[in-house]
Amino acid sequence: MKLTSSEIGTLWGEYVNGTMTDVVNKYMVSIIEDEQIKAIFEEAIQTFHKQKQQIVAFLENEEFPIPIGFTESDLFKGKQRLFTDIFCLNYLHIMTLHGLLGHSTSLAVSVRKDLRDFYDACDNDAKRMYHQTVELLLEKGNFQRDPFFYPAKNPEYISTQDFIDGFFGKGRKLAATEIISISLNLKKSIMAKTLSIAFSQVAQTKEVRKFLIDSEKTADQQIKTFAKIMQADNLPVPKSWETEVTTSTDSPFSDKLMLYHMGFLYQAAQNYHGAGLASAMRTDLVTAYESTILKNIMITKKWFTLMVENKWLEQPPLAPNRNELAKEI
Repeated sequence: MKLTSSEIGTLWGEYVNGTMTDVVNKYMVSIIEDEQIKAIFEEAIQTFHKQKQQIVAFLENEEFPIPIGFTESDLFKGKQRLFTDIFCLNYLHIMTLHGLLGHSTSLAVSVRKDLRDFYDACDNDAKRMYHQTVELLLEKGNFQRDPFFYPAKNPEYISTQDFIDGFFGKGRKLAATEIISISLNLKKSIMAKTLSIAFSQVAQTKEVRKFLIDSEKTADQQIKTFAKIMQADNLPVPKSWETEVTTSTDSPFSDKLMLYHMGFLYQAAQNYHGAGLASAMRTDLVTAYESTILKNIMITKKWFTLMVENKWLEQPPLAPNRNELAKEI
């Protein structure tokens, strides 16, 4: 069976996003001093190397060109440390969460057995990495657990319209089902803000630096929006990671990689914001998600323009243009 357009699309995305993360992981493993953290990164690099070979084989067998993605040319070795060890571990944890979602989506649209087996293996690799990062973060006292609830005496049905009213203090408190998305979105926005700060310090071009500063402000606004909702119910908010960025201005990455990375995070965040919107049953939450999604669209548009202007945005495989083909006859 030939691979379908969806299957080719997933392979293309897995390759480009995987090579981006691989470059960052290779930099981080070069600066990490903690042997336990270093060992997990070394395993992550080896795992992707195996996956990359399989992706290349799939594409070559279908006679599709191998994407450019990101290579050693996007990594500037021997540069000053930009992140602390513990931030590196948190970065790997968050990116593993993104990988779990990506592999599951790829598996869901795959039909051919060898491709299903491949994504099944990728998913198992990501789950193993997830467990390892969680265990090590817990061991080092740096895993941020979500808020605790106290059990009610009995299950209940919703009985009033106030359940959906979150304005002016008239509504009920946050539901556990709503905190799932709020907590995830906060952690991912905190990571996006921290990377924006780090990348803006080392970006080599003025326009990329300006975008990264705007990106930091956007992420900060989103953090404040959801933190305010949590704090109104006397619930703790995940701590920030800004102090885990050093004062180095010596860039370890190409501007292309840093800019692409931020675009990846904002596009991936839309999935989580959409899930949060779907599970929200309070009007203030719905409004917060709608506003956040709109702001993400706006900054992603700026990102797209900047990537295209610099000829850094690689084109995915396109459907055949039948009108153009007809003109060639």
